[in-house]
Formats: sequence, structure tokens, C-alpha cells
Amino acid sequence: MAFVVTENCIKCKYTDCVDVCPVDCFHEGPNFLVIDPEECIDCTLCEPECPANAIFAEDELPADQEQFIELNAELAKEWPVITEVKDPLPDADDWNGKPGKLDLLER
Repeated sequence: MAFVVTENCIKCKYTDCVDVCPVDCFHEGPNFLVIDPEECIDCTLCEPECPANAIFAEDELPADQEQFIELNAELAKEWPVITEVKDPLPDADDWNGKPGKLDLLER
């Protein structure tokens, strides 16, 4: 089991979670973060740090977010590792909590 970044991270990309990860399993895309399931050690440290509540244990994912298991695994192979906190996207607070953002994911 691994932790999974879900839809609410899209267009927010808060990086508070990156700061607490002991194994550097986060990868950064243009407007989204993902967790590499091969690197995640299920330490649970990232989940409470996410201001967007976008990180879930794989077995606790809401049913409408299950496609993010595969998406995290796929994009973790393509995107670079992120190990330092960065500023969120400029309009992150405006996007936090808005549904239906999957089509806005930039690869």
C-alpha cells in the first residue's frame, strides 16, 4: 500500500508534504504532485501536512479518486523528484476544494 495524491492537488500544488517525507517519494509536475508508490514507505507523515487534504492512503481513497492510483504511478516515472518546499501556485487558494479538476492536469 502507498499514499496517493488526488484531484484536489491539481492547480494548488502545495508542497508542505514534501518537507516531511523521509524517502523523497514526491514528484513534481507543472500543476500537480504525485507520490511514487515504489518509494513510499507508508509512514503517514505527508497526509496531515497537506493543506488541500489531497493525500490518502491507497486503501482509504474515495471511490471517485481511484484513478489517481494509476496516475501517480505513471507520472512518478516521468516527473522529477521534489525534495524542497516551494510556494504553491499563485491562485492555489482559489482552486482548493473545487471539484472536476482532472481535465486541468498539465503533463
